[in-house]
Amino acid sequence: MTIRERLLELREEFFNFVAFSFQKLAGIFGFPDNPGMLLTPLKRYYWNPKSLAENLPIRTVRFPPDTHPQNYIEILIGDSPKPSPIPRIFYESNTDGFYSFYMENYKNIIFLPNWLSEFLQVQCNFCLDISFLEVCREVVFAILVTYYYMISFRIFIAWLISINPYTFPIAYFIAFVDWIEEYAIGLMPVVGGIGLATPLLLTLIGKAADSLNHLVFTMPFLPSEGVPGKAIVNGDVKDVLIFKYLPILWYKYPIPNEIREFWYNERMDILNYMQEAYKNVDIQFLPDRVINESNLLDFPLKQISLNVFSTEQLTSNLIISSQFDPVQEITHSLTQQFESYISFLSNLSF
Repeated sequence: MTIRERLLELREEFFNFVAFSFQKLAGIFGFPDNPGMLLTPLKRYYWNPKSLAENLPIRTVRFPPDTHPQNYIEILIGDSPKPSPIPRIFYESNTDGFYSFYMENYKNIIFLPNWLSEFLQVQCNFCLDISFLEVCREVVFAILVTYYYMISFRIFIAWLISINPYTFPIAYFIAFVDWIEEYAIGLMPVVGGIGLATPLLLTLIGKAADSLNHLVFTMPFLPSEGVPGKAIVNGDVKDVLIFKYLPILWYKYPIPNEIREFWYNERMDILNYMQEAYKNVDIQFLPDRVINESNLLDFPLKQISLNVFSTEQLTSNLIISSQFDPVQEITHSLTQQFESYISFLSNLSF
């Protein structure tokens, strides 16, 4: 047996030992039944998260994402990376409400905490229009994927001996990438002469970017309001989460005025449905301006009802008002004006 063959055998034995060690270590955490570090619904949800998650599928999305160029420039330099979020399917129903929606349910779905979702809706007014949150998701996703490619390109340059990475202009690119890698190297040890910092860093960036694909915004509902069920999606019966009826925040806080204005001006059917379905609940569905106008119209009546006269005062006022003659008052006023005019003429001296 030659030395080369012996080294190949040693390498194979080392790989088998490492694989066996990782399997034993992962077995402590439930491998192979545990699919990984996945975020499932917390215990505050009223359904049983364990029994729910057992039968749910795992959503897999390719990372880095596939490219879909739309023009020649994107063909040459590549298109911007875009996340693949779980679509929400909205529907209107006389029983479930006009803002109900459902989406496919997975084991690795990620929600915002209830308190954060409530803060964004109440304080930041992200109720129905969440386009700004979607744009923020795309921007963060693009930054993470771009940095992932930059680290990969930095590793590629390190393998090219003929290129000095510390010369202009590559040195600026290296300085932009190496600083985080240096911190990672200080935290992770070197095993067998192989640094684990860079692969771990790429894994963390990829995991963070991939988590944005599974992040779901449930506005105007809270994440805990989702109800598991079944629905037909693309011709197949699938597990879904359904958000229906009136959002709990519209009970707890006033409905945003712009939504009520939209109902009053363009969707009277929604306004009529809300007033009829929730007439026993103290919720204001009319816009503020309509309420203010009605209050102004009712103000004189309220003043009269507050200034209640006694019976004697009311009787005396009626007697006085009955003795009032408007024709006599006008004649008396004209007579006084004419007499004052005559007096003025008689005092003039020519």
